[in-house]
Amino acid sequence: MLRTRVIPVLLLHNKGLVKTVRFKDPKYVGDPINAIRIFNEKEVDELIFLDIDASKEHREPDYALIESFASECFMPVCYGGGITNVEQIRKVFSLGIEKVALNSSALRDKDLIREASQLFGAQSIIVAVDVKRNLWGRYQIYRHADKGVQKGDLLAYLREVEALGAGEVFLNSVDMDGMQKGYDMTLLQTVRDVISVPVIVCGGAGQLSDFKAAKELGGASAVAAGSFFVFQGKHRAVLITYPKYEELEKLFGEQP
Repeated sequence: MLRTRVIPVLLLHNKGLVKTVRFKDPKYVGDPINAIRIFNEKEVDELIFLDIDASKEHREPDYALIESFASECFMPVCYGGGITNVEQIRKVFSLGIEKVALNSSALRDKDLIREASQLFGAQSIIVAVDVKRNLWGRYQIYRHADKGVQKGDLLAYLREVEALGAGEVFLNSVDMDGMQKGYDMTLLQTVRDVISVPVIVCGGAGQLSDFKAAKELGGASAVAAGSFFVFQGKHRAVLITYPKYEELEKLFGEQP
């Protein structure tokens, strides 16, 4: 397993997989089970599934769907979407999921982070945060569920969730989502300067060198992407793929 994890992020919408651009215009890219089987063959180290409908529709996670894809995965899986309490987290873990990502619920109820971390261990609790620049270029916390902006300072929020027991932070740039022009390195470096828990960066990866830059220049502990793994060519044809393990070892200088 690579020390620098390279993680495909799969967005669930109406029980299918989609990819968005700047959190808009979801494009269907396939069936979750088919995608998992391809990633199994590619020997992917880890997957993140995010149900982008659940919190918006104020519903619980789709446990039947989670069970169906968890049973197919050969790799550790993180799930996010619709989780509001520890009993739901317990149920998700019972289905074979190793980690949960708390986003909307963490903004509404920070005690959930502490309680979940104490019950299940920090290593299984990820706090996901979507970040968007305002007209003046200032970073703000974006709420996907209601398309609003959270009041308060981003960095103060991240310090708080770290203190509450978040084991990792999933840092997603709304502005770079689906653009494949590279990660927001300024955002990544700014966040890395204020928290010490591992940061998974997402939003913007378009080529392998973006992964390398995020690790070496941005200090990311893991790199995540969506479009990079599902679109190919200038016409963005859907083709699920993943770099060869040896290629990633060489990229990160992790050759044995």
